[in-house]
Amino acid sequence: MSQIRILRSRGLALPAVLLAVVLGAAACGGHDGGTSDDRGGAPGKGASAAPAGARVNVTPAAHRTGVAPGAPVTVAVTGGTLAAVTVTPDGPASDGVSPVAVTGALDQARHTWTSDRTMTPGTSYTVKVTAADAAGHRTQTTSTFATAAAARVNGVTPTPLNHAVVGVGLPVSLAFDKPVVDRAAVERALRITTSPPVQGSWGWLTDPTTGIQRVDWRPDNYWKPGTTVTLTARLSGIDTGGGRYLRRDIHDTFRIGTARISYADLRAHTLRVTENGRTVKTFKISAGRPAYPTWNGRMVVMEKQSTVRMTSASVAIATSKDSADFYDEDVKDAVRITTSGTFVHAAPWNAAVMGVSNASHGCIGMDTADARWFFDRATRGDLVITSGSTRATVDKGNGYGEWNLSVDQWRALSALG
Repeated sequence: MSQIRILRSRGLALPAVLLAVVLGAAACGGHDGGTSDDRGGAPGKGASAAPAGARVNVTPAAHRTGVAPGAPVTVAVTGGTLAAVTVTPDGPASDGVSPVAVTGALDQARHTWTSDRTMTPGTSYTVKVTAADAAGHRTQTTSTFATAAAARVNGVTPTPLNHAVVGVGLPVSLAFDKPVVDRAAVERALRITTSPPVQGSWGWLTDPTTGIQRVDWRPDNYWKPGTTVTLTARLSGIDTGGGRYLRRDIHDTFRIGTARISYADLRAHTLRVTENGRTVKTFKISAGRPAYPTWNGRMVVMEKQSTVRMTSASVAIATSKDSADFYDEDVKDAVRITTSGTFVHAAPWNAAVMGVSNASHGCIGMDTADARWFFDRATRGDLVITSGSTRATVDKGNGYGEWNLSVDQWRALSALG
């Protein structure tokens, strides 16, 4: 049997991080220059000027509002060098989101500082600059500006999260509430770090069942057990297209657990479970009947539930109770492996044909005790590889079907080439 369940969640609200870039020190023998210009008059409200020997210019200008979240912040000095620059939010964004601090870097001469990321929409920012003139006199300049609020927003749901332990087949995945037009801008804001080092690539997919667009990072080969993976997504303030902004950064670390890979032979009607390369169990199964064959190919455990209501109407098989294909069942020990509704689950009604023939509507059914063993063992990210079906290979976006692509095919799906 099969059923469609679509899980959605909203983006994470992450706490703001105040980051300072310390870029040098004043020469010895100097003194603090204060926060006013004793050579050229008092600065205006919200900003203070450096002495004439070291003049600081901040862009966006002081008190400016409606600044585009993707606009660069630059700090330039004449008659001196920059010692430190910070760009920090003054409080929550206008929609209550925790805003991000803005990072950046100096040029080699320490005359210009330029931001290297986007800003949170609807946020007031304060720029604090420490500069020094040729004589070592230090001064501080403060300026404020505010970014424009996002008229439209886009949400993102990351997988996995919360320091999870997952199987060797689970990619890093970011699913978007609305389609992303500027994929390159999003992809440039993403970073994966691993220990030990792992080669891989981002790729863009659309789930054929739900229409949800996502970008996944898949390693070239299955993860190795014990690998630690960290996702850093500096997404706050990125325009995904047409003025639809992302508002939150994402940062999380997870770990790869047991290499659990199961092989379903739909001709032999068996499911062989391996762990770290060793066969631990082989079960008799009954998969999709000729009219409703099971997908071929490599699929990944997405979730599991002790009880799932499965109906023939939900997968457009039969809506009338008079149909021989009608069903409406509470199915036990259900492990989902595709978005379109393929599960490995208990199927006691097919007990007589387990190991003999395929009689389901597309799922992989097992004896009640065998299904309980598989359910208890299954972890998100485990692989289930099926062969011997008359059906096509599962689509790359149907669940985590990207493992059916070669490394070159997968890398071609990156927006950055």
